[in-house]
Amino acid sequence: MSSSPADGPIPLPAAPGNGPSVSRQEFDSLFDAVRTWGRWTPADRGAWNRVTSGHVRRAATLIRSGTVVPLGLPWNTRAGPDNGKPALHYMSDLGDVEAPEPATHKDFIAIDYHGKAVSHLDALSHIAYRGQLYEGRTAREVVDAGGARFGAVEALGPLVTKGVLLDLPAVLGTNWLEPGQAVHAQDIIATERALDVTIDDGSAVLLRSGRFRRRRELGPWNADAASAGFHVDAVPLLAERAIALLGGDGDSDVRPSPVEGLHSPIHALAITAMGVPLLDNLDLEALSAACAEAERYEFMLVVTPLAVPGGTGSPVNPVAVL
Repeated sequence: MSSSPADGPIPLPAAPGNGPSVSRQEFDSLFDAVRTWGRWTPADRGAWNRVTSGHVRRAATLIRSGTVVPLGLPWNTRAGPDNGKPALHYMSDLGDVEAPEPATHKDFIAIDYHGKAVSHLDALSHIAYRGQLYEGRTAREVVDAGGARFGAVEALGPLVTKGVLLDLPAVLGTNWLEPGQAVHAQDIIATERALDVTIDDGSAVLLRSGRFRRRRELGPWNADAASAGFHVDAVPLLAERAIALLGGDGDSDVRPSPVEGLHSPIHALAITAMGVPLLDNLDLEALSAACAEAERYEFMLVVTPLAVPGGTGSPVNPVAVL
């Protein structure tokens, strides 16, 4: 590698904080500039259409040691500041029926997974902006109590592609980014240079802010109010690089939002404008350690969402293979 975290902290040019602020007019201009509506068939796979068999073969060439790193969080049944809707898990059969053999043990699970506590995939039906989903579909016409008739998670299917870890704390020589810290386009470029990686066509980009290391050392907080993530000025670069998937140990958005009157601008830009699904709340600590040991920050990423008809996403446990 030309340089690495071991060579010492690489100064990034971005100023601290979630700024600069962005007006809704500026945001709408950016939305229109990165929009990919009308580009692909089938449309509700969005940017996953970029990933061809060639991209899968390329991802396979990234496997060296065969190390498999799971990225999903444990099933979280405990309420907390970042888990307002705890998952359910209880035993439905304890094997106490005398006959016939063999005894069985069964359990029940359920979850309201969109939030801050569950590793999950956001499908294209998850986010509407100005009343429209990706491809300009009117949200009220295609999403109702029965689910989504466009942009559902079942349309995505599994994804195997090159993953790139943007490990900013490793580059900066810190344990984590503080909640509210924005990641800008120049930060992405500096991190690529420091880690000797390149985000290119069909890549899955994962941002590590160190959220879960901070949580384990300092305790939970309301990540919906304050979290490190991308500033909207990073999006044109990601659009230019033609990514297929965006994710991280947060939900990709810096919070508080820098865009007036808009809580989740990265969600709107990625999902609704660009057709790029999001991976939220990944535990990237083990991957960070594995990448540091291997001295490379690209790998094969495998994402297999549940095939839920009409679903707006799915809990997931993606794996990185180095």
